[in-house]
Amino acid sequence: MTSHASNKLDGKVAIVTGGASGIGEETAHRLASHGAYVVIADIQDEKGRDLVASIGSHRCTYVHCDVTDERQVKSLVESTLRSSGHLDILFSNAGVANNIEQDILEFDIPAFESLFAVNVRGMAACVKHAAGAMVAGGVKGSIICTASLAASIGSEKHVDYVMSKHAVLGLARSASKQLGAYGIRVNCVSPGTIATPLLRGALGVSKEEGERMFESSSCLKGVLKAKHVADAVVFLASEEAEFINGHNLAVDGGWNDGLSQGI
Repeated sequence: MTSHASNKLDGKVAIVTGGASGIGEETAHRLASHGAYVVIADIQDEKGRDLVASIGSHRCTYVHCDVTDERQVKSLVESTLRSSGHLDILFSNAGVANNIEQDILEFDIPAFESLFAVNVRGMAACVKHAAGAMVAGGVKGSIICTASLAASIGSEKHVDYVMSKHAVLGLARSASKQLGAYGIRVNCVSPGTIATPLLRGALGVSKEEGERMFESSSCLKGVLKAKHVADAVVFLASEEAEFINGHNLAVDGGWNDGLSQGI
C-alpha cells in the first residue's frame, strides 16, 4: 500500500484486536489507508501474517494475542509503545459466538463462561491497558469497542452473546465517563448482521448463503458488509469525531425489527 485514501490518521498508531479476519481485517486495511500504523492482534497467526503482507509491513505488524490472557494484552500494549512510542487508537474488536443456540432453559454455563472470557473480560482488559498507556503518555486517544445490534435488543436464542454485547456497551459508556477527563474518547460501533467468518461458522453457512440470509435484515436495499463498519470505526477514530464520547454508533442500515432471524 503506497498511497493513502486521505491523511486523516497520519502519525497515529492503532491496535486492532481480532484483526486478522472479518471486521477487524477490513478495519486494519481502512486505518492503514488513512495513514495510521496498525498493530494487528489475533490468535490466527497465518491470517495475520498474510494480512501484513497484503497491507505492507511498513504500514502494519502482526502480534499474537489471546485477549482472554491479560498478560498477553498488557504485553501487546507495551510492545506497541516500545516499537512506536505511543498509542492513539484502540479498536477492541475480538469476539466470539457459540455454535449452540443458548436459550435460557437449556443454558450451557461453561459455554457462557468461555464466551464471556473473550467478549467481556478480554474487552475490559484491552480497554484497561490501552487507556492506561494513553493516560501515561498524555495522548488524547480514541477507543472503539465492537458491540452489536444485540447490545440493544433481546433474543430468544444466543442469550449469552446478547448478554455479552450488553456488557460491552456498559463498559464503553462507563469508561467514557472516567476517561473523558483525559481527553480520551470511548465509543461503540454496533453492526447489524454481517456474514462474517465468525457468524458463518456459528450458523454453518457459506458467505453467499449468509449474505442472502441477511439481505433483508435492514430497511436499506443491499447487504451490510464489513467495509461499512470499518468506515464507521475510522470516523470515530479521527478528529472528525473529536466531541463524540460514550456513543453507540449503529451500523445496521436501519434494523428491520419485524424479522425473526437470530442474531
